[in-house]
Parts: sequence; C-alpha cells; structure tokens
Amino acid sequence: MPGLSRRRALTAAAVLTTAAGASAALAPSARAEGPGHHHDSPGSFDEVYKGRRIQGRPLAPGGRHHHGAGYAVFIDGVELHVMRNADGSWISVVSHYEPVPTPRAAARAAVDELQGAALLPFPATG
Repeated sequence: MPGLSRRRALTAAAVLTTAAGASAALAPSARAEGPGHHHDSPGSFDEVYKGRRIQGRPLAPGGRHHHGAGYAVFIDGVELHVMRNADGSWISVVSHYEPVPTPRAAARAAVDELQGAALLPFPATG
C-alpha cells in the first residue's frame, strides 16, 4: 500500500482549509437573529414587514414538529409552513427553491413573493 504522497497531503490540507473558511463565512449568518441566538435554535421575532405582520417562535417540546425543527412562522396570523434543510438553511412553502439563513428571512421572502396576496393555510397531513 503506497504511503501518503506530498500531492495527496497538500490536497487534503487545501480541502480542510477551504472547509474551515466556509464554516467561518457561515458563522455570521447564524448570529443574524441577534445576541443569544445560535444556529440550532433561532429566537422569536414579531415585526411588521412591508405592511404584513410576521411572527416566528420556537414550538414548545411535544408540540407539532413537522419539518420546521420545532419552529412556527406566521404571516398575518396564518401559519407559513417552513422547513429546515440539512445545511441549516430554511425554506417555506411559498419560496421553496430559495433557501435563506433564518426563519425571519423565510417570512420576509414569502411576503415578497406573495406581493400583497393573502397566505392560504397549508393543509395539515396525518
């Protein structure tokens, strides 16, 4: 079995350096919700965005936990179905193909996409 060549060692070092740089570049987006919030548990928010009330909050343990990792988002009191991707980004039923870093950003993207239209309730399954 051949030993570790210089080329393979340099390639491995470059891959590790790139991965470390990518995770450092992503770290600021995890702090976008403000102090005390981290990537694994986004905090609550309640604001008016473009004339629409958007809210988000972690769900209590034992609550509905669909794909949103225990997090609920609302636009004008209607729940926006959100889902967390494996990479930590978020998508919604309205802007499914445009991942964003936080549930707040998902709510804002949905408001932008709705262009003033009402959000219709997403039918529950199961």
